[in-house]
Amino acid sequence: MTTLTDAVAVVTGGGRGIGAAIARALQQAGATVIVTDVAFAESQPGIVQIISDVADAHAWQQLVDHVDTTYGRIDVLVNNAGISGPVCPITEYPDDAFVRVMNINCTGVFYGIKYVSRAMKKYGRGGSIVNISSNTGLVGSPAIIAYSASKHAVVGLTKSAAKGLATDGIRVNAICPAPTATEMVFQLERSYGDADAVRQRLTAGTPMGRYAHPDEIAAAVLFLASQQASFITGAVLPVDGGSVA
Repeated sequence: MTTLTDAVAVVTGGGRGIGAAIARALQQAGATVIVTDVAFAESQPGIVQIISDVADAHAWQQLVDHVDTTYGRIDVLVNNAGISGPVCPITEYPDDAFVRVMNINCTGVFYGIKYVSRAMKKYGRGGSIVNISSNTGLVGSPAIIAYSASKHAVVGLTKSAAKGLATDGIRVNAICPAPTATEMVFQLERSYGDADAVRQRLTAGTPMGRYAHPDEIAAAVLFLASQQASFITGAVLPVDGGSVA
């Protein structure tokens, strides 16, 4: 049984979908969980909710200061917040949309690693940072160019930070999910008008032939966050039903 008793965990983009599933898994393992998002549609019992923008460096500093003052430690960070951006060829991709996707999906992860690892180093207890990339961060995806580029960048940040923080006992790993049964994916289905056709297309390259479930992603995060993964850092783990095998 994976346990995180007495640990303090921060999960970005934890208001719904994969982030909410990760927050629940960490809480059930015994951690005190703080989730951030730009908005919350409903409360999450036993979980602290803080409105914050991952693309804002000052907001990150405020968040870390608040958690430090309130709890005196941060043991786990899950950089989950992200957006998909438009679906269109690169020749038609809006410039401002590309910048926005990169700011949230990539720069937000950079800020999280930077400010939280500073706190972890101060505590001297090490820690675990898990970044949520994507299977499109491992292969090209021309219809969602900014999303794919940003998720490739998360893989690079993960590997570089893992090497830079290893001597401080701070582990940095990444999860690469396939399309997952969340509202973000369901919205994509609806935007095309034929949800069944979109689902078939999104799962066509997955040997297991289905979407991931948010709890399946959360289980992988929980493992990497725990001491069961104490000698794992710089790893990039596909949780994708075999799509990049």
